[in-house]
Amino acid sequence: MIFLLYGPDNYSSREKVREMIEHHKEIHKSGLDFKYLDGKDLDFSTLLNEDQQSSIFNEKKLIVVTNVVSNKEFKEKFLKSYKKLIDSPNIIVFLEEEKIAANDSILNLLKKHIKCQEFPILSLEKMKRWVKNELSKVKGDISPNALDKLLEYCEGNLWSLSNEVKKLAAFKIKETIEVEDVELLVKPKIETDIFKTIDAIASKDKKAALTLLHKHLDKGDAPLYLLSMINFQFRNLLLVKDLMEKGKSYYDIPKLTKLHPFVVKKSYQSAQKFQYQELKKIYQKIFQVDLSIKTGKLKPEIALDILIAEI
Repeated sequence: MIFLLYGPDNYSSREKVREMIEHHKEIHKSGLDFKYLDGKDLDFSTLLNEDQQSSIFNEKKLIVVTNVVSNKEFKEKFLKSYKKLIDSPNIIVFLEEEKIAANDSILNLLKKHIKCQEFPILSLEKMKRWVKNELSKVKGDISPNALDKLLEYCEGNLWSLSNEVKKLAAFKIKETIEVEDVELLVKPKIETDIFKTIDAIASKDKKAALTLLHKHLDKGDAPLYLLSMINFQFRNLLLVKDLMEKGKSYYDIPKLTKLHPFVVKKSYQSAQKFQYQELKKIYQKIFQVDLSIKTGKLKPEIALDILIAEI
């Protein structure tokens, strides 16, 4: 039996694989008939041999193969000889953590013959339910404002959320987690501060924007990285604002831009504070500053100050 687990939510797909491994170990006590294969450099014959090799304990094997879609040689051989695996008595799990094109040959072939499960990025509401469910397992709870703050700090990343939920639950055993608990224990990602910087720019509060940037510079964050993050966020603002100008609804934007729901939410809020032409000018200014740095005309720290002062 073959399974394909794929999609950008690799936390959930990894959890699914972990459950399958645990279930397999409960049934097959030896634990020796489990194999993990990295698909990026895997030859198809290696997988075929592993599948056809008899088990020492006459047990069904569990073979997990990761990320074969980027392996062109494997794909070519698989497409020619996949029938040798389709009726396998063993359990073969293809785990794809990288994005797969909808027209990918292996994806379309496997969808016809095996069990497939897609793991898309969770919507904000599903993320909220996920956090509450995780807390319920340890009889914990979280206030609505604290939940919003936690999602903002972790930017909807389930790997990060999982770690922070455990930390918060241990700190507030069987108590409700409040905003101050999140602010005390959870370190926001740099992208969150960049959004604050953009909001300060939108409010024409250059002093606040400069203060936020210099806080990162004082910590040792690279100026070019900060500039790249500002560039990335303004690019997203332009994408979102363009769709807003075209009359697209908020709920259409994640599908059309392929942006994470959290990024869409923050970008949508910020984009309302700018005119479209204003965003275009800022984006062009960022490009000019980046060019000045790379050609040696300006030092990165000075370039950032000039950028904030002139937009």
